Amino acid sequence: MKKIDVKIQKTNESRIPLYKTDESAGADIFAAESGVVETGKVKLVKTGVCFSIPEGYEAQIRPRSGLALKKGVTVLNTPGTIDSDYRGEVGIILVNFGDNNFVFNAGDRIAQVVFSKVYRAEFTLSDELDTTDRGAGGFGHTGF
Repeated sequence: MKKIDVKIQKTNESRIPLYKTDESAGADIFAAESGVVETGKVKLVKTGVCFSIPEGYEAQIRPRSGLALKKGVTVLNTPGTIDSDYRGEVGIILVNFGDNNFVFNAGDRIAQVVFSKVYRAEFTLSDELDTTDRGAGGFGHTGF
């Protein structure tokens, strides 16, 4: 597995992201504060970490499947993107679709972070596009 060097700065006594297995794609990222995400509400949760991501890469913030399944809690802007030039504290936007308030404590795993290569597009204005079988068929055009 290819590795990249991501420098981390802590803003408090928070935990740094942690891979749980040797082949995990995502590293768990932890809350740096305690709080509650009320049912049907959104909350920005601080992590206490800042990244220095190499140019040409991004960090993607993704939900933890266990929280989504068991508590109905997910990352609202999935995946959230952290650009390589951002140096501020990472915040996780959690939303609670569950039936109960979600209580979390500092040090709890609340999301995961995955690092990905970024490709930039060169946009070329064109009067026509190449044709495909699908064409302009969109949402649900092939059935459910």
